[in-house]
Amino acid sequence: MRSHEKRVNVCPRTQGKYLVSVVLTAVFAIASLFGTLLFSADAVADAAESQAVAQVGNATYASVQEAIGRTTLKNTTVTLLVDVTESVTITPPKGVRNVTFDLNGHVLQSAESGGAAGFAAITVPANMQLTIVGPGTVAGGTQPAVDCRGTLRVESGTFTSDTTLMRFAETDETSSQGSFSGGTFTAPMLFNLLDDAKNLGYVTVRGGEYRGMIPAGLNTLALLSGSFSDSSNLAPYLADSLGLIPGGTSGDGTGDGMFHVGDLAISSKQTSVELDPASGLQQLSADDLLELTETQLNGIADYRLVVDSDQLQALNDQIDRAMQAVGKRKAFEAVSQNITITAVRNGADDVIDANSSRGAGPQLRTSDHDGISTQVTVTIKAVAEPEEPSKPSNPEKPEKPEMPRSGSAVQALAIISLLLVIASAICACATARLRSSRLHN
Repeated sequence: MRSHEKRVNVCPRTQGKYLVSVVLTAVFAIASLFGTLLFSADAVADAAESQAVAQVGNATYASVQEAIGRTTLKNTTVTLLVDVTESVTITPPKGVRNVTFDLNGHVLQSAESGGAAGFAAITVPANMQLTIVGPGTVAGGTQPAVDCRGTLRVESGTFTSDTTLMRFAETDETSSQGSFSGGTFTAPMLFNLLDDAKNLGYVTVRGGEYRGMIPAGLNTLALLSGSFSDSSNLAPYLADSLGLIPGGTSGDGTGDGMFHVGDLAISSKQTSVELDPASGLQQLSADDLLELTETQLNGIADYRLVVDSDQLQALNDQIDRAMQAVGKRKAFEAVSQNITITAVRNGADDVIDANSSRGAGPQLRTSDHDGISTQVTVTIKAVAEPEEPSKPSNPEKPEKPEMPRSGSAVQALAIISLLLVIASAICACATARLRSSRLHN
C-alpha cells in the first residue's frame, strides 16, 4: 500500500519535467526554423540584388532582355545598372512598340556568338522603335553594334565595332529608319545593308562624330550635320545646301583631322591683292586667280568655283596695258578690278567652262544655296613715267680740264698784274715827257 502511494506521488513530477523538456525543444526548433527562413530570405534578396543588371521603373531584373519584356505602355524605359555582356532583341510585351534604352554610363557588350550565327549587341525588329540615350557604350566586338529593321534613334552614347557598326534593311515588307543626333561612332565601316536588304531604308545623320568609312551607293542616307574622319564617299550624301569644312580644331585648339558638315561657303584668304608691273606681269587664268587669292569652297565633289569671265578678261586687258606702258617707258595709272567667284553645283549636263560667267544656267540644278558667291579685288600698281637721262658730252670736242689753282699761282698772277700796271704807268709817264720836250724845242 505504501509502495503504491509512493509510485503515485512520483509520476506527476516526472511527467512535469518531460512536458517542460518537450516545450523547450519545440520552442528551440521553431526559433531555429524562423532564423533559417529569415537568413534564407535575406540571402535570396541579396543574391537577387547582386544579379540585377537592368531596371524598369522600381523593378530590377537579372538581364536586359528580361527587363525589355517587362516594359509597359506607361514605362518603356530600360535603364542599364551595370556593365553587361549580352545580345538583346527589342521584343517588348504586346502593345508596346517604343522602347527607350538608357545606357546610364555603362557598357552593353555583344555576346559575340561568332560566325554567321553571331548576333549584334542590339537587334531592332521590324515595326519596333528603339531610342538610345545617356552616356555609355554599345560594343559590337566582332559583330555590329546594332542591326535594325525597324526604327532606331540615337541621341547620345558611344558605339563601336570591329566590323560594320550598324546595318539597316529595306525589303518588300518593311523599311528601316535611322536618326542620329549625337554620339560617337567608330568602326571600319559605319553603315551598310543587312544581307537580305534591297536598300538601306531612310537614315539621317543630324549630329555626332563618325570615325570610319561610309560606303558609296546608300542612296537614302542623308548627312545634315556631324563630323567625319573619312570624306571619300560623302559628297552624294550631303544635302544641297551643305559642304564639308576640312581641318577643324579640337577642344585644345589643335587640328582634329575631321571634316565638319556645314553650310556651303566660299572663303578667300586674300580678298584684295596687288600686282606690280615693275616686277613683270602675265595674264591670269581662273585657276591662277583662285590660287593668288587663296579662295576655297568648303564643299567637295558636288560644287566647284567659277570665275566671272568678263571681269577676268577686263583684268587681263589692264595687265596688257600696264606691260605695254612699262615696255614703252610710259606712265600707267593704278587700276582696280573686282572679280566675282561663284560656287556652282556639278551635274551630269554641266558643261560650263571654268571661266564662265557666274555659273548660272538652266542646265544646273538649283537650290537655296546655288549661286552663292564672293568677290575679290585685284589692283595693278601705278607706274611713273621715267625721267629723261642726262646727255653725254661731245666726244669730238673734249672739254679741257680746269686746272686747279693753288695759292702761289694766285699770288704770282697778282704780282704780274701789278708789274703790268707799273709798266703801263712808266710808259705813260715817259710818253708825256717826250711830248713836253718836243713842245719846248
